[in-house]
Amino acid sequence: MKTFNMLLSSINDVKDFVNTVSKYDFDVDLTSGRYVVDAKSIMGIFSLDLSKPIKVEVHTDDADAFMAEIDKFIIK
Repeated sequence: MKTFNMLLSSINDVKDFVNTVSKYDFDVDLTSGRYVVDAKSIMGIFSLDLSKPIKVEVHTDDADAFMAEIDKFIIK
């Protein structure tokens, strides 16, 4: 499992992120405060506070290709 923070600052960022996550068969959870949502749910993501960084939990050991695709959203 990998954990990191990311920021989705626009509607297009959310759409691009959901489209990318949906291509993979492993689970990805997003946490903001006390709320946890499925990263493949666009409605779930919009229920979070997108003005703050979001904690991402990727539930796989082979996430290198996924991480490369979403690199632009990751806070370094």
